[in-house]
Amino acid sequence: MKKYVFIIQILFIAVACEQNQGSKATQMLENIETYYNKGDYKRALDSISVLRVKYPSAIEERKKALVIWQKASLKQAEQEIVKTDSALQNIPSRIASAKTLLQKNLLGVKRDSLKARYDAMCSVVRMIRIRMKEEICKE
Repeated sequence: MKKYVFIIQILFIAVACEQNQGSKATQMLENIETYYNKGDYKRALDSISVLRVKYPSAIEERKKALVIWQKASLKQAEQEIVKTDSALQNIPSRIASAKTLLQKNLLGVKRDSLKARYDAMCSVVRMIRIRMKEEICKE
């Protein structure tokens, strides 16, 4: 009889812990949504990574977090494109006003690097949009 009581107690504890884990995952998802809504995309993405590691059994929260992950990644990439484009716009005038050939060459290297970054970020945005469209079609 004691054995059955012990097993039942263990089951109750396991169920209680699982419910507690679910509420913690839900709270973490709410924090992630808050970070996203405030425009703190890096913190939202980092928190989603933590959610996935800490609460692997919180399936519904992870599904919702995946949608936020895609949106936050897209917004973050778009912000990077704007910064990179702005930096690219300044380079030609800086090259024209450079006094030495070394300065012109260094600015040319910087321009090429920024172009490569710009192209890469545009590709990231395209891929995220394609994946988001695929997810919508699945539903």
